[in-house]
Amino acid sequence: MIRFLTFALSFLAWSMAASASEIRIKDLVEFDGVRGNDLIGYGLVVGLNGTGDGIRNAPFTEEIMSNILERLGVNVSGEQYRPKNVAAVFVTAELPAFSRAGSTIDVNVSAIGDAKSLLGGTLIMTPLNAADGQIYAVAQGTIIAGGAAAEGDAGGVVKGVPTAGVIPSGARVEREIEFELASLDTMRLALREADFTTAGRIETAINRSFGKRVAVMLDSGTVQIDIDATGRRSTAHAIGEIENILVRPERRARVVVDQRSGTIVMGEDVRISRVAVSQGGLTLRIQEAPVAIQPNPFSEGETVIVPRTNAAIEEDPGISLAEVPDGTTLSEVIAGLNALGVQPRDMIDILKSIKAAGALHAEFVVH
Repeated sequence: MIRFLTFALSFLAWSMAASASEIRIKDLVEFDGVRGNDLIGYGLVVGLNGTGDGIRNAPFTEEIMSNILERLGVNVSGEQYRPKNVAAVFVTAELPAFSRAGSTIDVNVSAIGDAKSLLGGTLIMTPLNAADGQIYAVAQGTIIAGGAAAEGDAGGVVKGVPTAGVIPSGARVEREIEFELASLDTMRLALREADFTTAGRIETAINRSFGKRVAVMLDSGTVQIDIDATGRRSTAHAIGEIENILVRPERRARVVVDQRSGTIVMGEDVRISRVAVSQGGLTLRIQEAPVAIQPNPFSEGETVIVPRTNAAIEEDPGISLAEVPDGTTLSEVIAGLNALGVQPRDMIDILKSIKAAGALHAEFVVH
């Protein structure tokens, strides 16, 4: 319990220091249009050690394998083959902003059939398409799987996920995304966490840095920049200067609770109104102790099992009625509950009840 209290107070001190510090604008916003694009492809992995798809269970594997062989000049029409060293896979990747033809990107490979493992496999040439249906990259290479599998005659063992893996720098960009950054007259900054105060501070900081009005707050999540008003040589130069300006963001009061691990994370601005708290619990114990009654010697009776049940209810005193004064911080409440020996899971139930009573003034997130 002392360890949990130390963690809570240490995190509170850290969050207070982090909130008071200034953050670069590049860590608070996304620049409109400067983003990656998702790619997806359907391909074939070969070279597996008997851990590939069962062709009868995954007929699409045979189909794509036939198509590839025919493109290579091998006629397999009407042939019957049952290889166990191939697997059909989905290949996914993200094409970063401003990627140029010839650059390489990482790809993820995931089996879609009944393959048992992709360990040691090689992905053969797979086109990667974007949402517009155009091919933007081609993937190929040896897969690094994230698990291991072993199997015997009577059983097997699997660790991790051997049916999924990655290929570092496994795809080469063949087509570039058409986006002319230099032609933009204005640029919008989209805040990752919308907040009017933070957006206003970003506007003020940018205008102060340039010495004139170049930024205007449109709403809680958007700040617009007039690129021409910055007087810089290009849009890229203006963005490069803006993204390193320091701003102190405003954070919403929030409490995050993980019920599985009993973890409570809070911000410094969480406040609790005047409220009374009383917590306790009942423990019900039931124990079965059947008794066997034997017949008399040399009699024709039968052994009888007589049930015996011991039931008891124990009341946990928990914490008595306690009154929390107005304006108390959540950290002070948790420190008090820790001092009373309240378990983390009981503490979570207390916080839920305080929130339901309308006395906890913060966003309450439960995982």
